[in-house]
Amino acid sequence: MENLNRLRKVLKRQKIDALLVTQPENRRYLSGYSATDSSISESSGVLLIPLGGAPFLLTDSRFELHAGAEAKNFEIVLYPKGLLNLLRRLLPRLGVKRLGFESRYMLHAGALKLTELTSKLGIECVPLIGLIEKMRVRKDKEERDKIEKSVLLNEEVFQEIFATLAEGQTEREVAMRIENAMLLKGAERPSFETIVAGGPNGAAPHAVPGTRPLRQGEPIVIDMGLILDGYCSDMTRTVVLGTPDQKTVDLFRVVRRAQLAATATIRAGVTGKEADRAARDVISDAGLGDKFGHGLGHGVGLAVHEAPSLNRRNAKKLQTGMIVTVEPGIYLPGWGGIRLENMGVVEDDCCRILNRDRTFLDI
Repeated sequence: MENLNRLRKVLKRQKIDALLVTQPENRRYLSGYSATDSSISESSGVLLIPLGGAPFLLTDSRFELHAGAEAKNFEIVLYPKGLLNLLRRLLPRLGVKRLGFESRYMLHAGALKLTELTSKLGIECVPLIGLIEKMRVRKDKEERDKIEKSVLLNEEVFQEIFATLAEGQTEREVAMRIENAMLLKGAERPSFETIVAGGPNGAAPHAVPGTRPLRQGEPIVIDMGLILDGYCSDMTRTVVLGTPDQKTVDLFRVVRRAQLAATATIRAGVTGKEADRAARDVISDAGLGDKFGHGLGHGVGLAVHEAPSLNRRNAKKLQTGMIVTVEPGIYLPGWGGIRLENMGVVEDDCCRILNRDRTFLDI
């Protein structure tokens, strides 16, 4: 209920009588309801948070039992004839005059229908951006502990699969084995589609695993994460079957130095672009600045990509309790890529790395 109370204080300041919450991670953050949406146009439920009284979870009969088991402090109301029909009855009953909605997570067609309905009811419909996301950006101790458990389980899965990697296995086969192991070890699901990219395929930071077999001596980029108790992990390791050549070793060491430089820079009060620059300067000094195209990292929590951003544009200061990735990389078309990614907690005077796996130090 603490998160709900914080939200209601913000709504009161903005003179919003009630808020519709449609973004799945925000919905879970406020209610504990873990059902997922199959698409942005197919919702498993919507929260209606009035300023006073019990909050509501509005859903259909498919999710009634699920909602009742998890959203303990919410009144579960079904909409057999659709959400808008229910809101037509519910909003006037609650005395809502100004209704907020999450404009970043509602289709344009849905927003038009909602505003048409509220206009007929004499209710002002107010689009809001990032209201709950701002609450989520700093993690409390319980959240940090959950994320650390997710990180450690992710590492456990990696170590299990790493020990069985062999020449001839395809990228897709390894990715499938990783995701299967996650589920068998208790994860809810992967936090994103697993990346396994061998040799030249590793030059694409978001490569899609294919039928290419793994080969001796080439860098293999493995980017993986899972969701445990709602919270995500995200880790990248670059490994080699057999003995790496000197080029691979040299590039690997540049990326590792960049990662260490960024980690040493990150603390409360440092901006996202300062953290990014610490890593980028190392890679640039090695003459490879144009081969590191993406940002240094991003926030992780209920979503695998959330605020803050660590990149060349973000001048906002990091705050204690944020959790970020530190993932510099070098990508050479036709040859491959090297990326190393850890997750860390921003603290007053340092970045405390959550990862314990050290496989990436093998070369």
